[in-house]
Amino acid sequence: MSMSQALREAGLSARKLARAATLSRSAAARLVTHGQWPARDADARQRVRNALCAHGVATERAAALTADTPQQKAPGASTPEAAPITPSQPAQDIREEPMLLPNVPLSPKALRHFQLSHSPFEEDIQSADDIFKTASMRVALQTMRDTLRSHGFAAIVGESGAGKTTVRELFEEQMLAEMAAVIIRPHVLAMEATDTKGKTLRASHLAEAITYKLDPAAQIKSSPQARFSQAEELLAKSHQAGRRHLLVIEEAHCLPLATLKHLKRFRELKRGLSPLVGVLLIGQTELEALLRSQNPEVREATQRCQIKHIDPLDSDLEAYLAHKFQRFGIKPETVFSPEAIGAIRERLIYRPRGAKEAISTCYPLAVNNLVALAMNNAAAIGYPKVDADCVRGAV
Repeated sequence: MSMSQALREAGLSARKLARAATLSRSAAARLVTHGQWPARDADARQRVRNALCAHGVATERAAALTADTPQQKAPGASTPEAAPITPSQPAQDIREEPMLLPNVPLSPKALRHFQLSHSPFEEDIQSADDIFKTASMRVALQTMRDTLRSHGFAAIVGESGAGKTTVRELFEEQMLAEMAAVIIRPHVLAMEATDTKGKTLRASHLAEAITYKLDPAAQIKSSPQARFSQAEELLAKSHQAGRRHLLVIEEAHCLPLATLKHLKRFRELKRGLSPLVGVLLIGQTELEALLRSQNPEVREATQRCQIKHIDPLDSDLEAYLAHKFQRFGIKPETVFSPEAIGAIRERLIYRPRGAKEAISTCYPLAVNNLVALAMNNAAAIGYPKVDADCVRGAV
């Protein structure tokens, strides 16, 4: 069977294989199309083998597809199971690209090995107590509250998997219980910065979102003037009834400049000196570049915007893992050897080409994926705990 046939059976495209095995897209394409392995990547075969196994390809078949050279089997001999890691692998140099780890569930063998009823990383947040709150997450949460109360303007910025949506969900749950609050979240499905890539979110769409939130049975006015007047009137009536309003835009790094500029006009909706609605933007790090832009089109709109970051776990990593496992009644030291924590930090660091400083990607999602892979490795080879080798070999 060819590599391309195996990928089709496993439901993997070359792009998905690239992510799962941390290959470049071009390297994955050459492998799938021409069977050409990366010449300078000694671990590529092992990572592809693990990726295939993780997506349901039989171990014997995955080993054959990724074998260095075709080997003859003796009659009746079986193909040895591929080791999930290479023990005593040296620590990796700081990478030039961010780590893209596959989301692989804990194997049944790992669940039994570590005496878990289910994975600590899947559907792991069911209540506020399940959320591990770092200092920067607490600041972000307070900023959201202040923005609602004062009808201000703020942005929460963080990498993918940092916990932005989790903080927003916690904020909404708490605020809706504490006060008469109206949270308006326009749909951002397929939203892009230009119409050539997807659909832009325009100011008229924001007005529609406000109107539908405050009056679900409303007939949206056809002209822009009437549409904005309709939204303003509904905000004014709701404000008079004692409610606070917050326009929350997720994936805001994809906002077009024109919409950013128009946000100023929403913030200028007032009754007397009282603003009628606050604005909260939530997005990845590209959002900060947009907001700090010296472009005169948006500078006036964004110069009063508070920007708060959700930082990597880094020094909170031990406490984060302790929080995850203690909710199962398990002490983290029964799962991790002392050197494993440092190895996790090492794996989640990279230095962009030409940059002077390394960047941490030690965010909850990346940690969860890496630890799950490492625990699967430990269980597969019978290690009592996750050690540094299990972490370094997790691909």
